[in-house]
Amino acid sequence: MTVTGTTKLAIVGAGSVGSSLAYAALIRGSAREVALFDVNGEKADAEVLDLAHGTPFIGSSHITGGGDIDALAGADMVVITAGAKQKPGQTRLDLAATNAGILESLMPQLLERAPDAVFLLVTNPCDVLTVVAQQIAQLPPGRVFSSGTALDSSRLRWLIAERAGIAASSVHAHIVGEHGDSEFALWSGARIGPTPIREWTDSEGEVVFTEPVLEQIHHDVVNAAERVRAGKGATNYAIGLSGARIVEAVLRDERAIMQVSSVLENYRGVDGVALSVPSIVGASGVERVLDVPMDDGELEQLHASADALRDAANAISP
Repeated sequence: MTVTGTTKLAIVGAGSVGSSLAYAALIRGSAREVALFDVNGEKADAEVLDLAHGTPFIGSSHITGGGDIDALAGADMVVITAGAKQKPGQTRLDLAATNAGILESLMPQLLERAPDAVFLLVTNPCDVLTVVAQQIAQLPPGRVFSSGTALDSSRLRWLIAERAGIAASSVHAHIVGEHGDSEFALWSGARIGPTPIREWTDSEGEVVFTEPVLEQIHHDVVNAAERVRAGKGATNYAIGLSGARIVEAVLRDERAIMQVSSVLENYRGVDGVALSVPSIVGASGVERVLDVPMDDGELEQLHASADALRDAANAISP
């Protein structure tokens, strides 16, 4: 479905992620107008021109922007991708201090130009930066959130689908917690169609998803981004698609359930930390954080993930 009306999506950062997100949003019709900004005006101008040359092949969406931040004025949604790149072997949390400093300079300028927007962070470490951005903006927590484990959950569903030989759309499984090393799968609630994942069998009646298989899948999800970066230097296409999908949930007021990261308020004993749990995403951003079932082991992992993120946030606090 293509967006109708005068929706405007602003993307901050014309690097590989920001440009891929703009490309995905144009092709999918995520917003009527996509505005792409980068402090490197020459790079941003070139990306906008390249994308604009392709718009006759798509619907009614169009692309604007460049090196002038005023191009973002009046945006309904702002996606922040700007920040230092994650290098091979570097964790997302290692980036925290550098990218928090960039955000502290950038966020007031964005609020001035798009005061009514919903803000989505894609820059890593997205969970820590969500707390920083929300504190700067002083907006309701739901209006400042990050892509969190939406892509990680997509990786999980794809891996399960490949192993089971079924469509990924029939897999219902979530990665929650930090978008990073302490993330984990909610295996207790994972399903293929109506069947619990641990009960799924092949055509000969053999259980497919044994504990070693589940452990390997989890390992592959956690290390997926590193594998891509090792081969091509960055991840960009899948995060661009997942970002565009989140944008659509907001601009179309879908109230879709997504694994995104927002600042939690007394969620299973976690408070003041942003991490991903299934949430309802609509016109005002994260409209409700769902109290999903977790077994004792998963709850312990949730608190371990929250502790890791709290430590990272404290490490960059003045």
